[in-house]
Amino acid sequence: MKTEIIRVHTGQSDSVYDITRQCADFARAASGGGDGLLHVFVPHATAGVAVMELGASSDRDLLAVLAELLPADDRWRHAHGSRGHGRSHVLPAFVAPFTILPVVGGRLALGTWQSVAIVDLNPDNPDRQVRLSLLG
Repeated sequence: MKTEIIRVHTGQSDSVYDITRQCADFARAASGGGDGLLHVFVPHATAGVAVMELGASSDRDLLAVLAELLPADDRWRHAHGSRGHGRSHVLPAFVAPFTILPVVGGRLALGTWQSVAIVDLNPDNPDRQVRLSLLG
């Protein structure tokens, strides 16, 4: 298995951060042009990994739905940090902290409109690590 950690800065507000290029670059290099499985994991208790269409407002739609399901208010028992911080700790139950993607001939086998993104609702920690691991 080959692995690499990439670092992303998701910003100070709710975000969907595209990491497709980094995943594709790693898959190409780590697979040597072969086949395998790419495991994408964000080792944080307040972020997730989504495979979805980006760039056609789907990312904004996701954030709008998450804001309705997980509002940034004072209802959360986990209450340290910024207002509504507890919702960030519930996020991984809705958007898992990992995904597994097929790699075929050194390329991610994503659908036409699919991208890989980090979903982050935690303004208290905008600096994220993502572990990419390829099992050939």
